[in-house]
Amino acid sequence: MRRGGEAWLRRGGGAGKSPPRMCVAMTVLVAGTVWLCASSVGLVGAPYSRYRVQDADVNKLWTTAGSDGWRASSAPRSYWPSPPAVTNGYLRVRCNGGLNQQRSAICNAVVAARIMNATLVLPELDTNSFWRDESGFPGIYDVPHFLKTLKYDVRIVTSLPEITSKGKTKKMKAHQIRPPRDAPLSWYTTIALEEMKKYGAIYLTPFSHRLAEDIDDPELQRLRCRVNYHALRFKPHIMKISNEIVSMLRSEGHFMSIHLRFEMDMLAFAGCIDIFTPEEQKILIKYRKENFAEKKLVYKERRLIGKCPLTPEEVGLILRAIGFANSTHIYLASGEIFGGDRFMTPFRTMFPRLDNHSSVGPEKLEENARGLAGSAVDYMVCLLSDIFVPTYDGPSNFANNLMGHRLYYGFRTTITPNRRSLAPIFMDREEGHVTGFEDRVRQVMFKTHFGGPHKRIHPESFYTNSWPECFCHMNPKNPAGKCPPDDVSEVLDGQLQNEETADADLKTTDKIESTTETEETMI
Repeated sequence: MRRGGEAWLRRGGGAGKSPPRMCVAMTVLVAGTVWLCASSVGLVGAPYSRYRVQDADVNKLWTTAGSDGWRASSAPRSYWPSPPAVTNGYLRVRCNGGLNQQRSAICNAVVAARIMNATLVLPELDTNSFWRDESGFPGIYDVPHFLKTLKYDVRIVTSLPEITSKGKTKKMKAHQIRPPRDAPLSWYTTIALEEMKKYGAIYLTPFSHRLAEDIDDPELQRLRCRVNYHALRFKPHIMKISNEIVSMLRSEGHFMSIHLRFEMDMLAFAGCIDIFTPEEQKILIKYRKENFAEKKLVYKERRLIGKCPLTPEEVGLILRAIGFANSTHIYLASGEIFGGDRFMTPFRTMFPRLDNHSSVGPEKLEENARGLAGSAVDYMVCLLSDIFVPTYDGPSNFANNLMGHRLYYGFRTTITPNRRSLAPIFMDREEGHVTGFEDRVRQVMFKTHFGGPHKRIHPESFYTNSWPECFCHMNPKNPAGKCPPDDVSEVLDGQLQNEETADADLKTTDKIESTTETEETMI
């Protein structure tokens, strides 16, 4: 199903089909690598110097990464009471930014409502400024599923209630507050809570990165995972379109998804403009001045510290060095490539079997291909792909959340280029030093964990890697640490039933004691 305007995606002739899909395996073996446990908790990563990269079997990358005995679990491990019937007030939030920022903001809003004992108003999505899309939360996410999944965690309403004052009925107003960036839990339980009790409702805006990621409470971190990976489900029509695209791609064998973040906003933000024409540089400089704080950025310095997005050609060179054939089927999740065909041609020459949601998706998606729905479809296709390659995993990037979701969704293979380590290799190549180029690229690339469980080290985000808080070991040394049931609702429903039974027993006991006291008085 191909349409005009997709010339840069068209396949080259004679591209063969991918090999038949392999069964999902528990371990990815790269370069004869022996994955060692770094400690009793199962950290992955052995010294790489003992392995020969030329022996790597790229076919093993089409399976899932090694789990090392871990599986995803965001169910509470300790007592987790249901939200009380009476709360301290209402919490409104406006989630700004792209899809990743909005998802993490929603997770943070639920945590904030929980610790404040607040009733959460269905989060608002700031769609107009970024997406030019007025879909909002109900247009993208499955609201009934969201409410049902979180019923044991927080009270949620779809809008603020109406109040009657001086005989007139009107919508309750929320007091607006600009929360500090990465605010600690204490800000919410003191300053924000005081304002909520004073006004009855508060409106936190903007709400991107307004709650610290590092929280010393694993139960609250698991709540974030329940929101992100269970409650936030896209609407049925988005899920249907995504599954149709995945089925079409899978009908031809394995497929890889790539988030090609070579777009004007990211290039302007990163300050990586020297490779463009003078006219293109003017456009990027103008965009940066209008949208970002003024800062002197030197291209070479930025590139050497890994702050520049990879070019499409560099992505192609990396994949070819790893050993992927030019028949590899690739799904591209990206906006408009800045510089257009001039940058896409080298990549398309190396890997001609390219698709995106416009080339394989149904016609009805075209109306909103550049809005939230298109981004949501890209998200789901990338989540379900055999391999995912993020080319720029910045702190506020689409790929950031997606990598964490793939980790949670069964350690699905992710190939993450280390831009800082690769930069000098590409710069040498540009100066004509090509000897050993592919060997050097492989040496860098095969040091990655490929999506397996690994320790989170700053600046890696919790939303990129929720291990170990949102995982459990299937064969723990201590039986008390065994995995809870897969169904989070089963765990929380069991706790609620225990509470109700205990309350009923307490009432029965109170009644018996009261009756006894009455009888004794009568005697």
